[in-house]
Amino acid sequence: MNASGGSFRTYFGLPDPSLVVTVPGRVNLIGDHIDYAGLSVLPMAIQRCVHAEVRPRTDRTVRVANVDPAFGPRAFEISAGLLPGPSGDWGNYVQAAIVHLERQHGPLSGFDALIDSTLPVAAGLSSSSAMVIVGALSAMAASGIELPPLALAQELAEAERYVGTRGGGMDQAICLGARAGCASRVDFDPLALTSVAVPPRWRFLIASSLVRAEKAGEARAAYNARRHDVEQAVGAIVRELRDAQAVTPRQLVRAYSIDDLMEASAQVLADVPRRRLRHVLTEAARVHRAVQALESGDASVFGSLMYRSHDSLRDDFDVSCPELDRLVELAATAGADGARLTGAGFGGSAVILCDVDRTQDVLRTLADRFYRGRCSGDALDDALFVAEPSAGASVGWADGGT
Repeated sequence: MNASGGSFRTYFGLPDPSLVVTVPGRVNLIGDHIDYAGLSVLPMAIQRCVHAEVRPRTDRTVRVANVDPAFGPRAFEISAGLLPGPSGDWGNYVQAAIVHLERQHGPLSGFDALIDSTLPVAAGLSSSSAMVIVGALSAMAASGIELPPLALAQELAEAERYVGTRGGGMDQAICLGARAGCASRVDFDPLALTSVAVPPRWRFLIASSLVRAEKAGEARAAYNARRHDVEQAVGAIVRELRDAQAVTPRQLVRAYSIDDLMEASAQVLADVPRRRLRHVLTEAARVHRAVQALESGDASVFGSLMYRSHDSLRDDFDVSCPELDRLVELAATAGADGARLTGAGFGGSAVILCDVDRTQDVLRTLADRFYRGRCSGDALDDALFVAEPSAGASVGWADGGT
């Protein structure tokens, strides 16, 4: 990390920071655009993270600085009525956590935080949610507030509405609750994590499309529109079935077959919401089978499910792009077991599964046939790397802290 005691002094002066907050990014292995329907997903925390050196204050001022000069310093006074800055501003993600915690658990104390990150921005790896969590954990440490990880995850899923994103809670749950060496099935209502060990020969690669996966402006509107489509489709099916015992997506997939639900949808849904519903139903089934394949170490089945997931996200959910499709195609050509877009789509990254012995072949193929002429050096290291299944967020003493 670039953040250090000396650089903290450069930004904030003496004394040194007393706390270190570390929050990992995540890669969703399978199960995208179904968490907000309350259906299980299978993400994994990764070694790339957002790191903050923190010093509590005795007043209610929050000052945050970033070692990356692209993100200028931000400062504000804590208030439950604090309004967001311009759409997409990085400071909004810190403010989102502060405003929510102030309303639910305040009054909060202020803090100074110097932020550094090895997590690529707008790559579909949850950099924005990681920043919200950094803000929350910093404020909680400064204020003496403790919450269990999953309870905090639920609250921060709500907190992100401050920036206009209506997610389902997957990002917050895995970034806070992951276990090293494992992926986690995330269930909802109630929120729960079940850790599943990643087989030692499996390697998950991250390959950026080099198309930014924004969470502001048109991209945010498109994301929220997909959620609206799903909610409308589910509501129409519930009304058509008139089954008082099956009124949520989870109840529907337990009570009816996919064929039955798609047959009912043909009576009440136009083409677009029907395709959105088909993705949700089939993706939920793929997650269930993928968990079984992970538990049994069956990379062939798991990989096949990944390819089918990508097809569904591309054709039924319309969230892929030519660059992501090309990455998936090249991964298959190089002998990967599976590949798919990960995260919300509209750019971002692909996640690729391969055996340890095939890893270098896949990396070379992507470097030569996709990234050559597009990026190199440090930029390539951020665009293409092996993801290590990592632990969730932590708060600890800085060097010399007591």
